[in-house]
Amino acid sequence: MKEMKKKIMVPVDFTSHTEKLVKYALQVGQAMAADIIFVHIVESFSGYEMLLVHPSFEKMSADLKARADELMANLIEDHRSGYGNISGEVMIGDVVDKLVEYAEKEDVDMIIAGTHGTKGLEKVLMGSVAAKLTQKAPCPILIVNPVTHLPGR
Repeated sequence: MKEMKKKIMVPVDFTSHTEKLVKYALQVGQAMAADIIFVHIVESFSGYEMLLVHPSFEKMSADLKARADELMANLIEDHRSGYGNISGEVMIGDVVDKLVEYAEKEDVDMIIAGTHGTKGLEKVLMGSVAAKLTQKAPCPILIVNPVTHLPGR
């Protein structure tokens, strides 16, 4: 029986630390002979309609997704020649729920996620995506802090 190719999902947020996380994930993926799937979730505005006045939450979400699609295409293109078996997905919704749903659907073997070490009020208000993901992930998850634990470009 032929062994199925391993899959690693890497949530990306396109911040300044994304490149470090991408390079690290590609190194791990190469060592595991795994396909890499980069995933970006555009946070849904669902539920905020009562708090904010905006002419079109759908339009804002669509604009954010279009920009994320562009960034994802660039990320894939920038790294395809050095790795090959990479792909990307951009979705709209609750970040943690969508990541878990996608990991289950794609039957990923591992998630490599970055954390930025949020502190204080930001952590209280927003929580930690990485912490929530570790509670719900359907597979092993490797959490790395690209600020302090990954080498620079």
